[in-house]
Amino acid sequence: MLRLITLLTLLSMTLPSAAESQPVKTLAPCPDSPNCVSSQAADSGHHIEALQFSVSAEMAWQQLLEILKQSERVSITETTEHSIRAQARSQVFGFVDDIQFVLWPKQQQIHVRSASRSGYWDMGVNRKRVEGVFQALRIVLAKE
Repeated sequence: MLRLITLLTLLSMTLPSAAESQPVKTLAPCPDSPNCVSSQAADSGHHIEALQFSVSAEMAWQQLLEILKQSERVSITETTEHSIRAQARSQVFGFVDDIQFVLWPKQQQIHVRSASRSGYWDMGVNRKRVEGVFQALRIVLAKE
């Protein structure tokens, strides 16, 4: 019996946790137009830094959800343990931008893609929105 307990203990220590075993999700690439930003884009025109955090992944994810819920003209359309999809509407014309956040818990990162559904140029709105959300998240997490 002791051997079985020892074996099970050793086995459980070598298995990855649920967060570590999650597949790393990649975001759709940005189109050629300048109305999209992504933390996984290779080119400087579309690239934006992923959010690096030092608190628990669960806390960072929960705080991100709260910030999005409080954001004007942002609607969360889908949430999973490692992905958030949202839509943002422009104030004047009501244009819709699609936003996706992906949690990489093992790397302690949140990746993002924000893109306009229509038009060519967004006057930097997607970049400003993501920077604002990430800045708000950094402030909240610094207090934790």
